Amino acid sequence: MATKFDLDDDGVVVIIGTGAGGGTLANELAQRGVKVVALEAGGRHLPTDYVNDEWDAFVQLSWLDARTTSGSWRVARDFAGLPAWIVKAVGGSTVHWAGASLRFQPHEWKARTTYGHVAGANLLDWPIDADEMDPWYAAAEDKMGVTLTNGIPGLPGNNNYKVFEAGAKALGYSQVSTGRMAINSQPRDGRPACIQLGFCFQGCKSYAKWSTAYTEIPAGEATGNLEVRENAQALVIEHDANGKVNGVVYADADGVHHKQMARVVCVAGNSIETPRILLNSNSALFPDGLANGSGQVGRNYMRHMTGSVYGIFDRPVKMWRGTTMAGIINDEAHHDPSRGFVGGYELETLSLGLPFMAAFLDPGGWGREFTSALDGYENMAGMWIVGEDMPQETNRISLNFDVKDQFGLPAPNVHFDDHPNDVAMRNHAYRQGMAIYQAVGATRVFPTPPYPSTHNLGTARMSEHARDGVVNRWGQAHEVSNLFVSDGSQFTTGAAENPTLTIVALAIRQADHIAREMNAGTL
Repeated sequence: MATKFDLDDDGVVVIIGTGAGGGTLANELAQRGVKVVALEAGGRHLPTDYVNDEWDAFVQLSWLDARTTSGSWRVARDFAGLPAWIVKAVGGSTVHWAGASLRFQPHEWKARTTYGHVAGANLLDWPIDADEMDPWYAAAEDKMGVTLTNGIPGLPGNNNYKVFEAGAKALGYSQVSTGRMAINSQPRDGRPACIQLGFCFQGCKSYAKWSTAYTEIPAGEATGNLEVRENAQALVIEHDANGKVNGVVYADADGVHHKQMARVVCVAGNSIETPRILLNSNSALFPDGLANGSGQVGRNYMRHMTGSVYGIFDRPVKMWRGTTMAGIINDEAHHDPSRGFVGGYELETLSLGLPFMAAFLDPGGWGREFTSALDGYENMAGMWIVGEDMPQETNRISLNFDVKDQFGLPAPNVHFDDHPNDVAMRNHAYRQGMAIYQAVGATRVFPTPPYPSTHNLGTARMSEHARDGVVNRWGQAHEVSNLFVSDGSQFTTGAAENPTLTIVALAIRQADHIAREMNAGTL
């Protein structure tokens, strides 16, 4: 029988969100004997429910609540209602992620020290470093079964990867592989090896890809210490007269409001919903939003410097066959300001199906150049650029009081402008990506601007001092001792690497800290 906790049980930890951060944290706490209520805004979809069709899967899984955008970024023009492509379901965006699992490089924990002053950037060193994170990364890699770690072989290379690898080696790159991926290359943890279906973004029907939906969440529920409430959208976090949080008000599937009392609250709603909940939870004690005395809640929004490069060849590639993200070049990830920018970037294979190519290649641009690109789809290879973007105070999530969601609350507005460092890095990456394909005989190469991003970071960042951020080195709010941020919102800077492995490692570390402090009676 599924575990049920009473609404008035004030001894539970309430976690908002069940993705990489929240789902991992829920299981880790449950395994340590802590009672947990996890509130998930979406429903529960499992591999038997996933749809191997891009648009049907998008509608099934995506977060499509009211959102607005502003700023000079392309997304505000072409995808004004969809600033980010994330999942509203048990498992969060681990249902839809590609699986790339890379550690931060040591210098990336100390961006302010390493890069120095960068005009217009709100750089800050993380209050933790690579040495401290090493055992937590190791725990995350073991949990997720990351390939090319712990003796786990890499995934096979599909055609998209083979083109990518040949071009990389022709350019003299040496750090190219099928990548460190949280996708089974051999049976592990009761789940089979990848069968190269090619619909990684639509949910892995074979269970080979790690997702909290069918790894962490059922493992936590099996302990009897975790209750997941589906279709339960958190609205506001409430606190007592002393400023300690004491519960979360949420709406159920029928729109009825409930308050779940709590000993501790952990927010893991992705870097748009997390600050939105904090800002909506304003009160006389916290007039600018919960835990927002610094004014930093919602600020320093990062989405990684991204873009894509496609090449068309004289023979079929059929890039859609096999894993969506089938390989990674790490050679440009280092810090080398002689290139004209600070920080670095990864080049990663990417394939989109025809429906998404038509939507994202050049929305509204149905000219001959666009249609001829689609004509070459079968002969096309593709890659994605992922680089460290600069945190800026003006890039932020704020409340749009002119647009309300289905619950009557102000919708989040996502404001973003590229920093000049982002532009310089993207242009360098475009040149390198095109050169990779030209080196192996591409008949045509073209870069494409960024899509709605899946890497949403910052907005409730870690800082040594309360004035500079929102949470401390444990993800614990500087101003509210029993409030934690448990997702990518806590990132001080974004690094060049895909963030999921770091989110999971931080969640394991945070669970250890919360359980220890609860046992000691200090939390």
